[in-house]
Amino acid sequence: MQEDIDRKSIVFITNSSKVTARTLLKLIKMYIAHLKKPIVHQGKQTVKQLAKQGQGMTNIEITDENIKIFEKYARKYGVDFALKLDKNETPLKHLVFFKAKDNDAILAAFKEFSVDIMKKAERPSVIKNLKNIKPQVENEVLDKVKIKNKELSR
Repeated sequence: MQEDIDRKSIVFITNSSKVTARTLLKLIKMYIAHLKKPIVHQGKQTVKQLAKQGQGMTNIEITDENIKIFEKYARKYGVDFALKLDKNETPLKHLVFFKAKDNDAILAAFKEFSVDIMKKAERPSVIKNLKNIKPQVENEVLDKVKIKNKELSR
């Protein structure tokens, strides 16, 4: 019984010197107006939420490793989008749905996204460079150890 009452109770907070019927009526009207206002989701959302906005949707495919990077650029350009995993494909692919009116923003986001991916592909991998240098360094260390051992034996 107490839980039902807790779920149905509402708290109104106001700054006033005297709480009158008019003040209470104004608060209740504000609350009802707030309930009637539709909630518009922005940024990443579900496909259902995106479809409810009724502005037509388009989609593109994106690979798994690039999702987080894409989200960064989509947030930067204020694109409303939804991610859906396509389980029918053997290499799993993600479908990115976005509103048709965001087409210019999504093109700008993808342009910057692709430039960033290309820059990352061009720069050399530090780990690969370290693997190439590792045998040379080991040889130098072994040579130094041999020299120290010769000095100690004399």
